Amino acid sequence: MTRHLAAVIGVGQTHHRARRTDVSMAGLCREAVDRALADADLTFDDIDAVVLGKAPDLFEGVMMPELMLADALGATGKPLLRVHTAGSVGGSTANVAASLVHAGEHRRVLAVAFEKQSESNAMWALSIAPPFSLPVGAGAGGYFAPHVRSYLRRSGAPGHVGAVVAVKDRRNGALNPYAHLRQADITLESVRASRMLWDPIRYDETCPSSDGACAVVIGDEPAARGRPAAWIHATVMRTEPTTFAGRDQVNPRAGRDAAAALWRAAGIADPLSEVDVAELYVPFSWFEPMWLENLGFAAEGAGWKLTEAGETALGGRLPVNPSGGVLSSNPIGASGMLRFAEAAMQVMGRAGDHQVDGARRALGHAYGGGSQYFSMWVVGAQRP
Repeated sequence: MTRHLAAVIGVGQTHHRARRTDVSMAGLCREAVDRALADADLTFDDIDAVVLGKAPDLFEGVMMPELMLADALGATGKPLLRVHTAGSVGGSTANVAASLVHAGEHRRVLAVAFEKQSESNAMWALSIAPPFSLPVGAGAGGYFAPHVRSYLRRSGAPGHVGAVVAVKDRRNGALNPYAHLRQADITLESVRASRMLWDPIRYDETCPSSDGACAVVIGDEPAARGRPAAWIHATVMRTEPTTFAGRDQVNPRAGRDAAAALWRAAGIADPLSEVDVAELYVPFSWFEPMWLENLGFAAEGAGWKLTEAGETALGGRLPVNPSGGVLSSNPIGASGMLRFAEAAMQVMGRAGDHQVDGARRALGHAYGGGSQYFSMWVVGAQRP
């Protein structure tokens, strides 16, 4: 089967806020979609198919929202797909859209992901006890805090590294006009003085709850010709069960396998030397060093050393989350696509004040569920 080239040719996102009471869910999505179409210099008539992603429907209490949103997304009379892979869904949605172009099924595909958390309560939605599933009564933070404690024990990381990540990402977010939290004056001392929520995760080391949306237009080679584009070099998705004997939730196998497959498909032998910028899904600050190891940027137990040395800051060896990341904006269903879209903006040289100089190849990364769903892509300024 012929694998066609695909590229991101348009990117759009909303302004992310705690409560976007000025728009409905349809209006929120259209804000991102209209910007993506304008960025690609296209209209709805040019789009062949639409792929929509969001996190669990309970987050807003609207079941199958893709049906009511079809008209607003310009999907009437066109193929419309819904994707759901928990928190990684934004990345998975972009990958599904890319696959339709890679397969030659469509020439231009619109991918949209959103969350309007103010419509409901994500903490409650994550704390229910669905049939045949392990109940979690503490929401995401209570679930992941033990993983962080395990990482600290295993790696010997000093306790301030989580605060280093929080300061870096929030200051980066201050450079991003769309970010929810823009805290240029945040300090290591203020983060470490913030309230402990789930030991060792403090309030300022935690992602916000945001309303927001993101959209990307993915086109084939003729559609991308003669315009700024982020060429998709490789995509990958992997998953594993929430619980099984010997499961490593600090360094999940699905993430390791996904990264290995991604680097192989993209022709990357040494990701730390060959990737210019990484947008990682870091909802709690300690996940930066954990994912650096899981993705193969650092040896196991050594990810925190890259962070502490400033190598993941703007100007460092591998800038991580120059956009501010999930710690600065977290519309859960869209958070993964934001990572993918920001990676594309970097290699197109269109990231504004948080642009990484000379970025030619970038990673977009998302995870979800109980560290069990992973989606990633590598995009580049040059055709693969």
